[in-house]
Amino acid sequence: MDEKFSTACTDCPRLSRFLLQVRETHSDYFAKPVPPFGATAPKLLIVGLAPGMHGANRTGRPFTGDHAGILLYETLHRYGFSNQPISEHMADGLELIGCRITNAVKCLPPENKPDRSEIVNCNKYLMYELNSLDEGLSVLALGQIAHQAVLLAQGLKVKDYRFGHAAEHQLPSGLRLFDSYHCSRYNTQTRRLTSDMFQAVFVRIRSHIDSASN
Repeated sequence: MDEKFSTACTDCPRLSRFLLQVRETHSDYFAKPVPPFGATAPKLLIVGLAPGMHGANRTGRPFTGDHAGILLYETLHRYGFSNQPISEHMADGLELIGCRITNAVKCLPPENKPDRSEIVNCNKYLMYELNSLDEGLSVLALGQIAHQAVLLAQGLKVKDYRFGHAAEHQLPSGLRLFDSYHCSRYNTQTRRLTSDMFQAVFVRIRSHIDSASN
């Protein structure tokens, strides 16, 4: 069953213990389940993997303050989804325009690797988010885990909707699912994901949203 997100969630014992350790060593970090951020009635929902140790886990806002957010926020600004191209901290004035960002797993996992059970436990929050937004919503999954989490929240089978960079899927619920490699430091520095590749996905998203609005 879907459920509204709470920063007090402790459903995953391993993650809760890890966050407690982080709070002890980094007392100035947010170090709690990280809430979604952005427009309340978005045209685009971006789904990442999980908070980064020194990014969202530190700042309390998805993709804010770490390397993974650099390409994402630059691209969001380029295609009209944010008011500025940089996201450094909660009070930096960033606003998303017709866009909302969330994660498949809302808590920082050790080594950035959530267990399958943790992905499943947290999926009720993603399910709630998807069910509470417009039927014609566009969803961008950053990476395979995010892609699979969206399908799980929609009650769909992975074999019917294969992940691939720049893949696009029309889901039975009316959602349009777009895929991209995750904009992680590893992917961008190894050039598995380039700026041009990422922008090409956003060109298609922007076109789809604009055509649906006309």
